[in-house]
Amino acid sequence: MLILGHDDVLAALGPEHCAEAMAEILAAHARGEALMPLRSTIRFEGAAGFMATMPAWRGGPEPVFSLKSLCIMPGNPARGLDSHQGTVTLFDGTTGAPMAILDASAVTAVRTAAVSAVATRVLAREGARVLAVLGAGVQGRAHLTALRAVRPFREIRVFAPNEAHARAVAGDTATVSKTAEEAVRGADVVVTATTSSEPVLRRHWLAPGAHVNAVGASVPSARELDVETVVESALFCDSRESLRAEAGEYRLAVEQGAIDADGLVRGSLGEVLAGLALGRRGPDELTVFRSLGLAVEDLAAALHAVAAAQRLGLGVEVAL
Repeated sequence: MLILGHDDVLAALGPEHCAEAMAEILAAHARGEALMPLRSTIRFEGAAGFMATMPAWRGGPEPVFSLKSLCIMPGNPARGLDSHQGTVTLFDGTTGAPMAILDASAVTAVRTAAVSAVATRVLAREGARVLAVLGAGVQGRAHLTALRAVRPFREIRVFAPNEAHARAVAGDTATVSKTAEEAVRGADVVVTATTSSEPVLRRHWLAPGAHVNAVGASVPSARELDVETVVESALFCDSRESLRAEAGEYRLAVEQGAIDADGLVRGSLGEVLAGLALGRRGPDELTVFRSLGLAVEDLAAALHAVAAAQRLGLGVEVAL
């Protein structure tokens, strides 16, 4: 069995190749060729965080199971650590034998941004040249890398409440905005990568034809978008089931009666990729991709990382 640590995964899982793997698995999921249940979360009274489990299966000539086991630790960023800690395990789909164990923090960082890159390629309007990123954590940094590969942005803006964090992420290739509104005004593509419980993005800041990748915390208590943005957008998701169960801004809009729970979502990203749903309908349409993170994405990212690591001689082989 192959063990891939954090640095091994990052070395093996290039953003562009990971985006190709994400597009493939999301289309397969839309066609029913890759399956998963809704993630399970477990909370223990007095614990500093909570646990989550995300199983998945992909069929075909070489079937495979996967299981991501996570500890979500809100206090970690203050320690300089990713809030997501855990493992992704791959199992042979015929025998059930464990094949590989990978660091989940690295897998999650790369595959989440890769999915947003696919959504941006598919849904953002042609000619998109200004990118705004709200959030300067692991995902803010990963999205700057991944989205540059799909659109030739001439201007990139970063905002975070902690200016030092924003400057660290922006480096020499992006500018730091003083406010979220300043970053978003006039942007063609916007990424929200925060853990906020209150909206960090307002509808009236968004330019006609903007595309939003909302990728913040996947719990109902988190809410990055205001209700107006949800209501007035062409809304896309990675999974309808995840959207209904976990997207705080979507759930609030339904509870307020602002939207019909069954009629608002135009399609999943996988359905668009598989030709089962329409994407953007015009240059002035506001599109929103609400990313919750799927177990099938972890499966595909892990498989890709393992194949690349074996070619590159990365990781450690162990016998159980």
